[in-house]
Amino acid sequence: MNIRQIIPLLLCAALAACSSRDADLNKFLEQTKAEPPGGIEPLPEVKPYDRFVYDAAGRRSPFAPGVAGGASAGVRPNSNRNREYLEGFPLDGLKMAGTMSVKGRTYGLVKTADNKVQQVLPGNYLGLNDGRITKIEPSKITITEIVPDGLGGYIERGTALELTE
Repeated sequence: MNIRQIIPLLLCAALAACSSRDADLNKFLEQTKAEPPGGIEPLPEVKPYDRFVYDAAGRRSPFAPGVAGGASAGVRPNSNRNREYLEGFPLDGLKMAGTMSVKGRTYGLVKTADNKVQQVLPGNYLGLNDGRITKIEPSKITITEIVPDGLGGYIERGTALELTE
């Protein structure tokens, strides 16, 4: 077979392939048109709005900050006192390095993030949340912080720096 005979055969095969794809498409369109149209689902029922009438007599304003149930109304950070060196560090950046006794007084040793060791006593402050040292033990330093309660007030929260080896 020469090339002049092969070219017309290839053209016929290509046209036949195209016509079969169109035939499938036409068959699909006819089937789709023959089907009954689908219905549209009805809209869901709208529930009536329950109205609330706010009567201000005997109730607090919804826009005024409230006092949390467990919060002490008198707890506030003292903004007039001088800040101590260790109050410039977050508590997670401080570590207890040990204790030291001098003349009957037990000092806590606190290591800062820049590897400096500071001596502390009960009553000293440290951390960013007005943390006051309440007790120094051989294995931990107990601290009471004053933190915001999220409602415009403050609460006291206990935490500790524990001795790490």
